[in-house]
Amino acid sequence: MRLLRTLAIASTTAVLLMGQAIAAFAHPQHEPTAVSMTSPARSATAKYHILTVAKKAGYSILADTAGITCIAEPGMGAMGVHYVKGDLVKDPAIDSAHPEALVYAPDRHGKLQLAALEYVVIKADWDASHPQPPGLGYGVQDTLAPPWLFGHEFNFTDAPNRYGLPPFYSLHAWVWKDNPAGTFAMWNPNVTCNG
Repeated sequence: MRLLRTLAIASTTAVLLMGQAIAAFAHPQHEPTAVSMTSPARSATAKYHILTVAKKAGYSILADTAGITCIAEPGMGAMGVHYVKGDLVKDPAIDSAHPEALVYAPDRHGKLQLAALEYVVIKADWDASHPQPPGLGYGVQDTLAPPWLFGHEFNFTDAPNRYGLPPFYSLHAWVWKDNPAGTFAMWNPNVTCNG
């Protein structure tokens, strides 16, 4: 009888622990390292919670080739409304304190709230400023590694694309709004363009 009770308690404990582990993986949280790595970027961009400050700093609204300003992807969520500083996009340097784009999410009343930072570099500019290493001589064309920031590799968007841009690299950092898909995911299921 005592053995059965011990087995029952051990089985119940195992099931509870397994359930907690599954729940933790099903709902990713901000990793403490992501928060600490992005702290300087948060500090540098806190002033842009006020949209007029962002506009005075040279950020202007971005519309895609169809004239859409709130970027969404059915089934994935949305990014939101991008305010871009063109001079930074033209510069291949990556500086966490000076994102090329500020991403605002509409709240339920349609008011824009700073949600994420986006770092963008045109692929040709990146390639030109980062010489290709010598080939290995096996007939395989070596390619340059994409940029990295906050320990994450940038995403690649080829041309043609909805923005009318040449091929580019980008990285979103959801430092102002929680993203259950991950701090550096492109789309945020908690953001909608419907307000």
